[in-house]
Amino acid sequence: MSGIPHDHYEPKTGFEKWLHERLPVVGLVYDTIMIPTPKNLNWMWIWGIVLAFCLVLQIVTGIILAMHYTPHVDLAFASVEHIMRNVNGGHMLRYLHANGASLFFIAVYLHIFRGLYYGSYKSPREVTWIIGMLIYLAMMATGFLGYVLPWGQMSFWGATVITGLFGAVPFVGEAIQTWLLGGPSVDNATLNRFFSLHYLLPFVIAGLVIVHIWAFHTTGNSNPTGVEVRRGSKKEADADTLPFWPYFVIKDFFALAVVLVVFFAVVGFMPNYLGHPDNYIEANPLVTPAHIVPEWYYLPFYAILRAFTADVWVVQIASFVTGGIVDAKFFGVIAMFAAIFVMALAPWLDTSSVRSGRYRPMFKWWFALLALDFIVLMWAGAMPAEPPFSTISLIGATYWFAYFLVILPLLGVIEKPLQTPATIEDDFNAHYPKDASDDASAAK
Repeated sequence: MSGIPHDHYEPKTGFEKWLHERLPVVGLVYDTIMIPTPKNLNWMWIWGIVLAFCLVLQIVTGIILAMHYTPHVDLAFASVEHIMRNVNGGHMLRYLHANGASLFFIAVYLHIFRGLYYGSYKSPREVTWIIGMLIYLAMMATGFLGYVLPWGQMSFWGATVITGLFGAVPFVGEAIQTWLLGGPSVDNATLNRFFSLHYLLPFVIAGLVIVHIWAFHTTGNSNPTGVEVRRGSKKEADADTLPFWPYFVIKDFFALAVVLVVFFAVVGFMPNYLGHPDNYIEANPLVTPAHIVPEWYYLPFYAILRAFTADVWVVQIASFVTGGIVDAKFFGVIAMFAAIFVMALAPWLDTSSVRSGRYRPMFKWWFALLALDFIVLMWAGAMPAEPPFSTISLIGATYWFAYFLVILPLLGVIEKPLQTPATIEDDFNAHYPKDASDDASAAK
């Protein structure tokens, strides 16, 4: 292992020294790809490369699609059909873009739940976690804005319902809703605004991603044990880590290739599977769809939004205490955003001294219930807002908040964790024990 390069970039040629003194871009790239990385990372650490691919895919395909799209209520739907039928490769570009959004959210949910399980949000990575949550919020906003652009029935009525939520905010809600829509209702001004913002936000996400990478390159990568890389000496640090290139780059690209096989199979053979049939009908303000639903990746939080009706005692208490200011609609909006906010607070709500869930027996069961709860909420969000689905949504929403606000803080007090490895090297050797040939090679 002694020959593995962990050192910082040192310019060698005259040109490299000249450039490094004026613009150290080569050194920045070198230090980024050669960053010492915990050598015990498992396959749940591959979602970063998938997310990077999705971001690039969405930006590239989005720019090309924007060249042929017309953001006008009379022409938007027809321009999408034009892309599908007349633009060279247009149907593939659109299907890559639409399904790319789904892959983006699949990867980000697995990335987030990996962080929640292995405690990647704990000190000193709180800022990294918060930036990640901001990226997620920007993704949700971008996805919603993009869903409106095809100007189908679900696009129009989804925009009407979601922007109507802002109207529930007391005193200023109507003004905010009018500002968002550009008028009293969803119309041409709305489509123009949403198109502009949908084009802009991916570049904001790209900026946040750079800061996110910068943040975890500063603190170092987390790992499945939650044990930090030793800082006592270079020899100890080298024993715990490997350079990102080539070891983890090759691993990440292999995982990305496997994911893309599935992705392109979906794009090629079932590109409309995750879409809604009503969105292939042009928007009509006079015809309301029987069941208005957002894209699948919003469904868990949509279920939480709809769970808190006027019959729920928490809503009744909130309405009584505030003199009717907080009604069921506004309470649902608060609950939806609060469900994301409590995730962002995980670094401070988790009181356990052990970082990784691998060594927390009680935590594993509660976390498994949280993952199941997320899936159940996703299913309930796609169902009509009536019993028993409304009751299931309420139970799911209750557990979601209970996990972060009650269970997570209590587990840190009552749980008896297992013994963690002393070092990353010990954990690695336990999974991949050295054989005699390794020892002989090391001796040479």
